[in-house]
Amino acid sequence: MTLIKALLKLTLISVSLSAPLKAAEFENFESAVSELPQTDFKTLPALLEGIAELDDPRISALLKHLSDGEVYFLKSDKKVFYVVDQADGSAQIVDVLSGDKVADIEKKQLNKVKTNNSIRKGIGQLQAQLNINHPDPDIRLTAAREMLADVSRMSDKRLKSRLDKESDGDVLEVLTLISALKQFTQDDTESQFAALEQLDSTLEPDVRQVLITASLDTENYAPEVLAKIKDTMASIDNQRNLYSYAENIFFGLSLGSVLLLAAIGLAITFGVMGVINMAHGEMIMLGAYTTYVIQQWFPNLIEYSLLIAVPAAFIVSGTVGIIIERSVIQFLKGRPLETLLATFGVSLILQQLVRTVFSPLNRQVIAPEWMSGSWQINPVFSVTFNRLYIIVFSLVVFFMLLIFLKKSALGLHVRAVAQNRDMARALSIRSNWVDAATFGLGSGIAGIAGVVLSQLTNVGPNLGQAYIIDSFLVVVFGGVGNLWGTLVSAMTLGVLNKFLEPLTGPVMATIIVLVGLVFFIQKRPMGLFPQKGRAVE
Repeated sequence: MTLIKALLKLTLISVSLSAPLKAAEFENFESAVSELPQTDFKTLPALLEGIAELDDPRISALLKHLSDGEVYFLKSDKKVFYVVDQADGSAQIVDVLSGDKVADIEKKQLNKVKTNNSIRKGIGQLQAQLNINHPDPDIRLTAAREMLADVSRMSDKRLKSRLDKESDGDVLEVLTLISALKQFTQDDTESQFAALEQLDSTLEPDVRQVLITASLDTENYAPEVLAKIKDTMASIDNQRNLYSYAENIFFGLSLGSVLLLAAIGLAITFGVMGVINMAHGEMIMLGAYTTYVIQQWFPNLIEYSLLIAVPAAFIVSGTVGIIIERSVIQFLKGRPLETLLATFGVSLILQQLVRTVFSPLNRQVIAPEWMSGSWQINPVFSVTFNRLYIIVFSLVVFFMLLIFLKKSALGLHVRAVAQNRDMARALSIRSNWVDAATFGLGSGIAGIAGVVLSQLTNVGPNLGQAYIIDSFLVVVFGGVGNLWGTLVSAMTLGVLNKFLEPLTGPVMATIIVLVGLVFFIQKRPMGLFPQKGRAVE
């Protein structure tokens, strides 16, 4: 009998402890906090759920300190405090209710409110609920997305309250989805159909996962509801596929932008001089290493390093290009195969020179903060800033070069020499110096391409070799010496590669593009935009 009485007493005590743990029984924050010293691992989660239902600005701080293991209570009167360890080894003790610092209590007089990993996880979920009412809309949006993964964690009362006063469109959209998912979990078929109508156009991955799980639950959902779920998922998947195509186009344009910068200089030199420059890839490499050197010389100017590197790379690669033209290429004019062999030898020399100066190891160029991150357009489609800037920058370079060749005196001479070298010389145009300037211009633009590539890959001695073949393909496909053809062919090949890669793999995609170009050149040997009139000569 004594054992039975003891068990009954324990039961009554546990009931008395658990009874006040419901949110409705807490009149205010003070009464809820007074229960903390009496809790254990089993009763604390329910108490915290009740506290989270209260409307008090002190709740967020309490949850944070609990998660960090900094909530204690006095052994004598059960008063609750925050105990925060300081850098000097002392402890700062703060009253939870008043927020006042306490100086006449030592840490050894306190007992800790114990938590475990499960409780801390639950605290994180409760903090997300509280952030639903945060003044910052970005924090509210993050909290709402966390709730979307498990809508049962958010009370109907809090959700309705937030929906009534939410002003931010993005947050309101996610909250509406949470409300629809809650409605979808009801047993009423009509409510489920209404919820699916609201979920039809969403791209949120968490919503799609809920629908996938529901589509397999044939016991709890009627056949007509399951059919509606299937239709809703089909509609969502169609939209996801559209954005997947948009993502492929974006990445293809970014690849095409790199190819454009790498090939545009080659198109100029090949079109004007008829030189097959196998050292063009090394001009790209020199531009990338110039960016690396500038960051090493000016470590405090990382945010401006690319802006400094663009003109510096143009000067370095352009100067090296002029030296190559004056020392090697000018003696091999009219002999394209010999220029190919000579420039291939120059490329090997430049690679070995870089290995000697910088070592064969790859070097990493730091991306400025303004090129980091992405623009999240919707839950399944984002645009990275570095690739977006590269697309814009390559188009700016292209149009600047186009204007330069159309409006400047050197551009006029370049076009004259490209159309008829003998006639240009008869008109007192110094074709030798035009060749040197043209080769330097093309090499300088290749150096700018190296600056761009330093943001996409590591910088190494073989960096340019990966793009030299693609550059020639772009030039031949677009039409030798035609800048518009280079633009169209670069973007076309970039997008085509990105669409083929998921289907065939990167290696097979390259092979397919190469074979396709071979057949294309058989039909149109002069490329997409062949030169006309005297330029054909």
